[in-house]
Amino acid sequence: QQGAERAEYGKALLKELSAELTDEFGRGFSRSNLEYMRKFYLTYQDRTVQISQVPPAQFLSAKKSQMPSGKLPESRKSQTPSGKSDSPFALGWSQYVFLIAIDNADERRFYEIEAATNSWSLQELKRQFSSGLYERLALSRDKDGVKQLAAEGQLVTRPEDLLKEPYVLEFLGLDEKARYSESELESAIIDKLEHFLLELGKGFLFEARQKRFTFDEEHFFVDLVFFNRLLRCYVLIDLKIGKLSHGDLGQMQMYVNYFDRFVKLEDEAPTVGIVLCKKKQDALVEITLPKDANIHTREYQLYLPDKELLRRKLAEWGDEVAE
Repeated sequence: QQGAERAEYGKALLKELSAELTDEFGRGFSRSNLEYMRKFYLTYQDRTVQISQVPPAQFLSAKKSQMPSGKLPESRKSQTPSGKSDSPFALGWSQYVFLIAIDNADERRFYEIEAATNSWSLQELKRQFSSGLYERLALSRDKDGVKQLAAEGQLVTRPEDLLKEPYVLEFLGLDEKARYSESELESAIIDKLEHFLLELGKGFLFEARQKRFTFDEEHFFVDLVFFNRLLRCYVLIDLKIGKLSHGDLGQMQMYVNYFDRFVKLEDEAPTVGIVLCKKKQDALVEITLPKDANIHTREYQLYLPDKELLRRKLAEWGDEVAE
């Protein structure tokens, strides 16, 4: 086919080839699988990648005199601007089948890096893709930050790198239209803590819920307390289901101040506060908090977002940056 996506004789050829390979090597060479193999080659022919699955023994023995299974030839390695070859990564075949269906090369590269470095299962990879993780992270970054996402994945070097918009909590199983309290939301998060940690992102360790501290003979409670080992700082999360108020922001400011002065160690970074709410108000945040406040408001939703809508927002954001 000389590199073309399709050819008139392609389907007939694959059907015949499938039958011959199945007769010689056994299962695993259906026409659809051969189509995936071809697309895999076209997608990764300029990079070095590895397939973590072990091919059938018969297939390995038949290929003894050829290149190592799962690796593309050395001549196919792509060169980075610095002249260095891409670092190889290894994923399962089913993960590659899912990834090659992603048309946007930058988005696909991001999910390759994150799936490999975070040991995502196929189910978790699909969930992160469906939740629009790439778009949600990209929308909170500048142009260089978006390029970095595609080239290196999500790097956490400052508090802003932790943030997403919105946070997607569909795994909690709460009905968007049903009434629920902040304590019920908190309990649902604790019940699904592993999923919530994955949604928060890299480096999070859970410390406590309803963390109590006493100041001036009055008790205060922080909804959720985490520590991020990459930033080496406490991350406090306050949950709000109603309309965000300046009192919510002031309360979080007090929590952050208390942890900075009485809880964190000298070699740890300043505490980060996140008010997770149904509807944030940027104007209220801007007028209430000082510019250097280490406090952020982010929305959450209980359903998977519309990926096409996220993509349109990202495209519009890109046009604004280019102007």
